[in-house]
Amino acid sequence: MPASHAGIQDQRGRFREIFCAVLTKHGTALPDDRPCDEALTRDGTEPAGTGAPVTLGPSRRRLVAAVVPGIGWDCFSDWLDLKHSGAAHVRHFGYDQITLKVGGLSSSAHNARQIRDALMPMALGSEAPRLVLIGYSKGAPDILEALVSYPEIRTRVAAIVSVAGAVGGSPLANDAEQSQLALLQHWPGARCPPGDGGAVESLRPGTRQAWLAQHPLPPGLPYYSLVTFPQPERISSVLKSSYRKLSRVDARNDSQVLFFDQVIPGSALMGYYLIPSNFAAVPAACRHTQCRER
Repeated sequence: MPASHAGIQDQRGRFREIFCAVLTKHGTALPDDRPCDEALTRDGTEPAGTGAPVTLGPSRRRLVAAVVPGIGWDCFSDWLDLKHSGAAHVRHFGYDQITLKVGGLSSSAHNARQIRDALMPMALGSEAPRLVLIGYSKGAPDILEALVSYPEIRTRVAAIVSVAGAVGGSPLANDAEQSQLALLQHWPGARCPPGDGGAVESLRPGTRQAWLAQHPLPPGLPYYSLVTFPQPERISSVLKSSYRKLSRVDARNDSQVLFFDQVIPGSALMGYYLIPSNFAAVPAACRHTQCRER
């Protein structure tokens, strides 16, 4: 159905204006730079942009992107040997980026408490809220559970963004067992505790959809959704089988989550992001050539 009929604000046109302007101004020196139309795809009828100017100067609010990573992150993050170039880049423009530590093998309820405990001690001053919570994959439902369960964090939050978020769960979780996920503890250099062992259950569509039905999201906060689905030739060979499995439902998936399950109810749909070749390879967080070669 049209996004508006599902309670979604289709803001793809405006996001494209902003994204392309930022990419043109600040992206050319970055290793993963590519034309805007290769990064964002049009699916269905995308609304036109507004024509409003895009502010490209330093951040006035000094927003902080607090990223909540996906399943298994603490098992293989050391192996990835990340350079944190993204955080260094945005700091040039008055923003900041941090990664919140959550249990890669734990349930969304468990991780919601960890998010709350990470946010509350932060000294953010008495100005307008500065934290932009960005949930990647399972990080998105972890954030939503934190907002519902711990209202004390809401005054600190400027916005919530789902990036390829498993908001509605993933059908792949129906056939998976926690014991399979626990094998990540044997990944080279893994430092992930077993936690409460509820990660897979938290990703099952029945679990996620029941939770959404029973827990209206707090009003008054801006929610955004950036959906990812690569072209088939850009899917990592490691993930071809899961991509094909999800394609029996809809070919618009990123090999882990169907496109419509990535959208927060009532959110602003920002765009459909085309992940570059091997971008979704296992581990899913590996983004650069040197990572893929590892």
